[in-house]
Amino acid sequence: MIRVFAITQACFFTYTTLSVYQHNFYTPFMLTTMITKLFYPALAVIILLTSSITPAGAQSENTPEAPWEIAADDPIAAMLDSLARLTVFQNLERRLDPNAPESKFPPGFVPQYDDSVYLARIAHMNAYSTIDFVYNAYVRGYINLYAQRRRDLTERVMGLAELYFPLFEEQLDKHNLPLELKYLAVIESALNPVARSRVGATGLWQFMYGTGKMYGLQVNTMVDDRSDVIKSTIAACEHFVDLYRIYNDWNLVLCAYNAGPGNVNRAIRRAGGVRDFWAIRHYLPRETQNYVPAFMAVAYVMEHAADHNLFPNPPIYTHLDIDTLQVRQQLSLRTVSKFLDIPLDHLRYLNPSFRQDIIPHNPNRPYYLRIPRDFTGVFMANADTIYNHRSPEEIRQAELAARVQETTIHVVRSGEVLGSIARQYGTSVAEIQRLNNLRGTVIRPGQRLVVRAPARTTPTTAATHANTHVVKSGETLALIAGRYRVSVAQLQAWNNLSGTVIHPGQNLVVRQPANTAGQTTPATAQVQQTEEELDLDDEEEDFREYIYYTVQYGDTLQDIAARFQELTIEDIKELNDLAPNSPLAPGQRLIVGIEE
Repeated sequence: MIRVFAITQACFFTYTTLSVYQHNFYTPFMLTTMITKLFYPALAVIILLTSSITPAGAQSENTPEAPWEIAADDPIAAMLDSLARLTVFQNLERRLDPNAPESKFPPGFVPQYDDSVYLARIAHMNAYSTIDFVYNAYVRGYINLYAQRRRDLTERVMGLAELYFPLFEEQLDKHNLPLELKYLAVIESALNPVARSRVGATGLWQFMYGTGKMYGLQVNTMVDDRSDVIKSTIAACEHFVDLYRIYNDWNLVLCAYNAGPGNVNRAIRRAGGVRDFWAIRHYLPRETQNYVPAFMAVAYVMEHAADHNLFPNPPIYTHLDIDTLQVRQQLSLRTVSKFLDIPLDHLRYLNPSFRQDIIPHNPNRPYYLRIPRDFTGVFMANADTIYNHRSPEEIRQAELAARVQETTIHVVRSGEVLGSIARQYGTSVAEIQRLNNLRGTVIRPGQRLVVRAPARTTPTTAATHANTHVVKSGETLALIAGRYRVSVAQLQAWNNLSGTVIHPGQNLVVRQPANTAGQTTPATAQVQQTEEELDLDDEEEDFREYIYYTVQYGDTLQDIAARFQELTIEDIKELNDLAPNSPLAPGQRLIVGIEE
């Protein structure tokens, strides 16, 4: 009000001054006098107008600015939109807790509040948190995003929170961290377990490959631990602890989690050494500038959801609906889906870290299956059958993996020589030369070298006609039966097995014992099967003579044909029944020859 009055007075004084001189003859003295009289009113107007414009980084952290809108390409808003594609939400109505109190607002009503209300509520949050929450135009912009513009998606986030927040809180409490850090996963992934950013960050906590590896998150063709709910949460907590030791300020920890300590340290130096987010904000990357305000807005909206007429829209499963079982053998999600009649999409959603729908078995690094709790009893009662079930293709792949060592490809880097590459892979220069038909030792950066390849060995007669087999780790009765061209029932009868459970190191009879040859007992009659029933015809015999190559990242048919010079691209297509434009996928196995 004072500002408006001052501007009005200045304008009136300017007008009266001009009126006095408008009909008079201007002498140089009079012109000088008029300019002097107009100078001060004009200067007052300029000062008053410019004083109303506060630099974006200089406003009080507790005083809201003019309305501030979020850009359409904001990655935080884009991650929230990714929830619309989750299949576990499709065709579901919002399921409210029957014991929850009724809303004080009519359905669909969007409450609006004054800034003073937001300030009071956030001040109350500060009273119970070690994180310094503030309210300003940036925070208000994200409150509008979650509480008004994307209300339906916010309710989905609230539903997913019922599945993930109990796990988060358990680990945060274990690491003595503020429980409010659970809201950071909403900013990172919108609680979408399969979220992946444009730069490759993955999972609920959006770990980059290098950072995840620092905290023990394994990434390979079969498994991506960054998408594992429990392992990634533990890694995130350990990362929080490390960052807090550096900055001793939670807002700076949030910045460093998003942009990395290097960017935060540079911003602190450019701001003159000030260790305060709002002071260094404009020296940070654009996404990080919005990161802390978005976190504060999410924490506020989740804490005061009912005040904004927001209620959870949970997916099919919540935390209490899920059970976790340690896997004791390699297990296929497709097999679990088939035997328990659980949709495969649901199993993938609950177990997002297994890239090929296969849960590996590693006694030194156990893996876990997450399934709906209602199916736990059925799984335990049929565990042997589920673990040992193999489709014909899975049996063939497992047998091949047991017989043939994987082909390994190395891409030559600048400065490398054959000697250093041979030492890296535990082989010799001569072996690498033989595998790649090299006459000398000259190699070039970018060249792809075969450093390990399947050994071409001819099976011995003794091995073929062995009467016993020593069980190896990962083998099943079905796999062993297929290898020796007998049935699972025959192996059970010859070894007095009542089930299908076997153990590494166990000796199994795999040929009909001599004392029962030629005899027909009810047991042997029951287990006899034809080769047709076992699907071991001439094609199966041919399959056992093929040589396979595992496709590596970046491989093309031309690369593979050049590596195995006796084949053309058309030969590879014909051997593998590939369509003309069929793409190659890393991990895919291709027939590249026949053993002599």
